[in-house]
Amino acid sequence: MLTATDLGLARGHWVAPRTIVWPREAIPSDVDPAALDWTLHCSQAGGIDPERREPLPWTTIPLRLDPTPPSLAGGHVPHLAEDIVLTVPARDDIEALIRGQVAVTARLPNGRVLDASGVQLAHLLDSLYADASRATLGVSWNHGVPTLRVWAPTAHQVHLLLWESGRSLEDGPERVSMTRAFDGTWAATGDSSWKGARYLYAVTVYAPSYGRVVENRVTDPYSIGLTINSTHSLVLDLADPDLAPDVWRDTPAPLLAHPVDQVVYELHVRDFSRADKTVPDAVRGTFAAFACDSDGTRHLRRLAEAGLTSVQLLPIFDYSSVEEDPCRQAAPDWEALKAEAPDSHAQQRAVLGTPRPAYNWGYDPWHHQVPEGSLCTEGAINGGGRVREARLMVGSLHALGLLVVLDQVYNHTDGEGQDGTSVFDRIVPGYYHRRDDVGAVARSTCCPNVATEHAMAEKLMVDSVVHWVRHYRVDGFRFDLMGHHTRANMLAVRAALDMLTPERDGVDGRAVTLYGEGWDFGEVAGNARFVQATQGQLGGTQIATFSDRLRDAVRGGGPFDEDPRRQGFATGLAGAPNGSPANGVPALQRERLLGYTDIIQLGLAGNLRDYTFTSARTRRPIRGDEVPFKGVSAGYADAPDEVITYVDAHDNETLFDALTLKLPLDAPMADRVRANALALAVATLGQSPVMWHAGTDFLRSKSLDRNSYSSGDWFNYLDFTLTDNGFGAGLPPAADNADKWVYMKPLLADPALKPGPEDMRLSHAICLDLLRLRASSRLFRLADPGQVRAKVTFPVSGSWAQQDGVIVMVLDDRAGVRVDERFAAIVVVFNANPWPVRQLVPPVVGRPCALHPIQADGADPVVREARCDDGQFSVPGLTTAVFIEAR
Repeated sequence: MLTATDLGLARGHWVAPRTIVWPREAIPSDVDPAALDWTLHCSQAGGIDPERREPLPWTTIPLRLDPTPPSLAGGHVPHLAEDIVLTVPARDDIEALIRGQVAVTARLPNGRVLDASGVQLAHLLDSLYADASRATLGVSWNHGVPTLRVWAPTAHQVHLLLWESGRSLEDGPERVSMTRAFDGTWAATGDSSWKGARYLYAVTVYAPSYGRVVENRVTDPYSIGLTINSTHSLVLDLADPDLAPDVWRDTPAPLLAHPVDQVVYELHVRDFSRADKTVPDAVRGTFAAFACDSDGTRHLRRLAEAGLTSVQLLPIFDYSSVEEDPCRQAAPDWEALKAEAPDSHAQQRAVLGTPRPAYNWGYDPWHHQVPEGSLCTEGAINGGGRVREARLMVGSLHALGLLVVLDQVYNHTDGEGQDGTSVFDRIVPGYYHRRDDVGAVARSTCCPNVATEHAMAEKLMVDSVVHWVRHYRVDGFRFDLMGHHTRANMLAVRAALDMLTPERDGVDGRAVTLYGEGWDFGEVAGNARFVQATQGQLGGTQIATFSDRLRDAVRGGGPFDEDPRRQGFATGLAGAPNGSPANGVPALQRERLLGYTDIIQLGLAGNLRDYTFTSARTRRPIRGDEVPFKGVSAGYADAPDEVITYVDAHDNETLFDALTLKLPLDAPMADRVRANALALAVATLGQSPVMWHAGTDFLRSKSLDRNSYSSGDWFNYLDFTLTDNGFGAGLPPAADNADKWVYMKPLLADPALKPGPEDMRLSHAICLDLLRLRASSRLFRLADPGQVRAKVTFPVSGSWAQQDGVIVMVLDDRAGVRVDERFAAIVVVFNANPWPVRQLVPPVVGRPCALHPIQADGADPVVREARCDDGQFSVPGLTTAVFIEAR
């Protein structure tokens, strides 16, 4: 139970002007809450002491326990549904009362304090300042005159600190008073001389962590420009022609007929060019590198011509983990690292021991609407150069025939409270972050969780997405840990984008695609606080979630296995055991293989919950939502565009590294190349949008690093000359890998496990053919779930003809509405066994099938051996063979 000194906590919730909710478990079961004296305490200066006797130097308000409270279960605070409801008397000074410390005490009839705690105010602020959701925040322009506006409803005062052009920081700022509006915003309007000025907000506010009123000097949460290392915001006009490169202004985005057509290449901006010697030194690792004619851009062009549609960029917004000044960045000596053994500890020690790192994935957001300075050339970090170079990258990718998808992080921030990188909390303390039962900031995402269920946090998310589309013309978004957002958040984003038109905004917002990580965990799991944007809860929205189902079935096991050698469909479970006890006895291995076969077949059919097929495991008809996956249903989608299919990403080991860990040690490199292509084929030839991790097409390795977010350029090496795949760069960093070093060390030391340039080139060429296959027929991209149910079958599954490690998918265009004028049907045979198979497919008997022309004339000499003889398909080992029945 709490004590009278717990005012540093915040267990109460002031959810509406006349309603405070108190945790029932805070009151002993033998005490009647109605017998207590409940009091609300408010002090603008802080200093509340529950033990102090009257007269008190702060406002006290008696509260009444509501004996018949309204149900809170169906409202915006369902997690408080069983708690005590206290009624606040009607008052007209609530806005003033909450500009300081707020607490509630519960006293026994004898006057002793039984319970006392601070109070969370977020829901009250949403109730009092609902109109703020329509405010234009940040910098806006009207006929050349700028207005700066910030939402700070609990602030005592806000000033604008302004450094106009020519005014040095040493001279100090001009201090401009800002005017408060009824919606809790503060604004100041200047003149044209403010253009290019640096500024901060000076917010006088009660800081709970300090227990007193402070003046916080803070950058603008709605910044559109920043100085180096994000010390000051900038007054920019994004309509300035000088910030619009020709290629960005004049190049239209490619057209995407439907979201299911997407094939996405996930790429970090720095990885793309940092090691590319065909890029000038000054622009390596920056946005500007995408405008060069380089090995990297030529690689992307080849992929685009084959069928790649989009590049998904890891965070490019301003993040806090990287030193932006290139003169202060440090890097290890690469020549010295090259001299170390491939299984040495030295490389990771050198990389992690480097001060002021130049590398991070960027999942530590600081300012959501400004490009990251470390991804700019040296001369562009200050001023509007960030804007210009990020636009240059977008226009250059459009010119390559590729759409641009941004990885956005609205679920957490880097800092909170009075931290140096805490923008939100130093302006509106206690509002933007999700808090637990005692008022501590929840950190289930790894960092301070943002409560986008609060209106102004959702507004930031919506406004930021619209900002990137309207002002940078990006084409899609990937949402990090989207399950920590509400379904309503995502629908609000979708609705705001749908309002953008080419005539008014220069873009068609309806064409912008949305998808994200729909994982269900943390304090919000199971819809505990709201209906989440998780797998299976976005039906009908055209907002997709990544599917871990097919990923884990293809790779085997899961990303957090104690023994990383658990095998899957493409990693040796079919006929190539690696001897690890984690795989179990042969009978269990076969049972798991058949279960994985069901999951993969469902994934190839769009992971639809109502798709029905014959189970390979039970040999009985089964619906997608009846296929088991780690205690939940494998099938969860209502339409194929609600799933993103993939087998590797920036998280966890690359596909090549997973194969290295899972395939038998004596598997030849030729088999490893084929297994890599087989795994990608399973992901690529299904009905849902597809994502490839950059370099997976040429066997990219991160030296087995499963979490390379801060592992530097060394472990994140990406070589578009297709010479060195990165394997054997040393033992990966200890923090996320040390418990697996016992498995990794002998692998890294084995030179036979590092592919040569010829292996990388063959892999890339085979993968180009996979893209061409997917692009060759609408049968691989059926947007209509009814068409999927009608045309996609697995005729061998569960039948007498079924062979272990073989999946046969038939795409029959004779069923339903015709979608392909050339092919009456397509038969795809995935053979995961290391030996050739002869697989009878009874429904195809009597129908002439031939190897797809793309494979018959393609890069893979092995698949050219595949044959079809009257329904009998002969397919080499570790091969995906695609056959067509011409019209």
